[in-house]
Amino acid sequence: MSLLQVTDVHKRFPGVHALKGVSFAMEAGEIHALMGENGAGKSTLLRILSGAEPPDAGEIRLDGRPVHFTHPRQAHEAGVRVIYQEFSLIPGLSVAENIVLADLPRRGWWVDGRRVRSLARAALERLGVDLPLDTPAGQLGVAQQQLVEIAKALHGEARLLIMDEPTASLTAQEIRNLFQVVRQLAAHGVGVIFVSHRLEEVMELADRVTVLRDGETVGTLRVKEASPEEVVRRMVGRAIGEFYPQRRARIGRTVLRVEGFGAPPVVTGLTFELREGEVLGLAGLVGAGRTETAEALFGLRPHAGAVWMRDIAREEWRRIPLRSPRDAIQAGIGYLPEDRKQSGLVLRLAVRDNMTHPTLERYLAAGFVRRGKEAAAVRERARALAVRTPSIDAVVENLSGGNQQKVVLGKWLEISPRVLILDEPTRGVDVGAKVEIYRLIQEMTEQGTAVILISSDIPELLALSDRLLVLRRGRLVAEIGREEATHERVLALCSQGVGA
Repeated sequence: MSLLQVTDVHKRFPGVHALKGVSFAMEAGEIHALMGENGAGKSTLLRILSGAEPPDAGEIRLDGRPVHFTHPRQAHEAGVRVIYQEFSLIPGLSVAENIVLADLPRRGWWVDGRRVRSLARAALERLGVDLPLDTPAGQLGVAQQQLVEIAKALHGEARLLIMDEPTASLTAQEIRNLFQVVRQLAAHGVGVIFVSHRLEEVMELADRVTVLRDGETVGTLRVKEASPEEVVRRMVGRAIGEFYPQRRARIGRTVLRVEGFGAPPVVTGLTFELREGEVLGLAGLVGAGRTETAEALFGLRPHAGAVWMRDIAREEWRRIPLRSPRDAIQAGIGYLPEDRKQSGLVLRLAVRDNMTHPTLERYLAAGFVRRGKEAAAVRERARALAVRTPSIDAVVENLSGGNQQKVVLGKWLEISPRVLILDEPTRGVDVGAKVEIYRLIQEMTEQGTAVILISSDIPELLALSDRLLVLRRGRLVAEIGREEATHERVLALCSQGVGA
């Protein structure tokens, strides 16, 4: 008897038929991957399985019995646990309280604080991580919040564990710890639905993979019998060719100089140069100071040291104050942040409004926005970036992750940046969108834009970067040329600071 059986499930939203008869089944103790491009229907299916959305038609059976979840609490009581891609933590509650929130232990009328901490510590120990139990979840970084989400799902008795992009912000060691826990759960009969855009993770962890495309089930494959190429072909409906583009940029003159730079107290003493048409990769583990460096270079946090930009007209160097993002934008620096939804977009505004946000002044006349001129520019930019949207007036919140990321890119391309900082540009986007983003990076550098690329995906860094800077604990430990960089060497430098 199957642990979970999904039969002919449909779901419609206004103007969208999100699921069109999706069917698949999985056994107890099986690790079953779901793959598909953004918009394929994965998130909608997971929300139905977790009780957050009711299906319009079809049947779901758990342990052979039909279930009709109308609320996440019902799914939780049935043993369904979910790790969502979008965090569901309560920022003002502590790490411990968030982990055990669904089953808060009580002593009479009061919450048993000692028991809360004990249960939370046990869940974190299963992951092999140590987090400050009393710290409010909102004060944690993205990677630490991800670990809290995972620990929250592991708390209690799970029958079916659903994991939506659980590794997106984790280090290599944290991913290994997580995979070990997942295998242990499966060995004890827990079924695991694993959703990831990282094909190598699916091929390593899953027993079978079901592929969705355009809201329909394309097929289910045994991982041991399937090739990565076959999975990708089923996802996108075509052969994808070379994953990473060939670097063709002509690297020009030095455009940016950073001297004794830092974001105290996290980052100190960085000195490096950046040239026209170059992709400079920043490698490092979570906590190494990569994002802090990017935010300081964009004027989002106080910095130490000096930043110099070459003045093209006068052929001289000019020091940039970087007191705020306005200073950075005026100097020609753009920044795509790690968390596009929190920091890169205004989700309830239209594609048009998000894309022209930094450059709105150019469309003003007598205090009014020249909407026709603005619309023409946005349509042209959206076409060049292959943004899939019903119209430029569509609310950006309703776009897929990959298309949202392209809107953020389009926003910064509007300023014609001389330097563009990209922090995890392919986080949470599908294979097809990744290839398009890689193409856009290539085109930008061919036009002379200098790029600083931050990525936790070492193969991505190696493929796209002309040069790598490795940070460890806020300090620069190595600078490596493209020809010298290997996965093993970069990983050793990130984790141990050796091999320079």
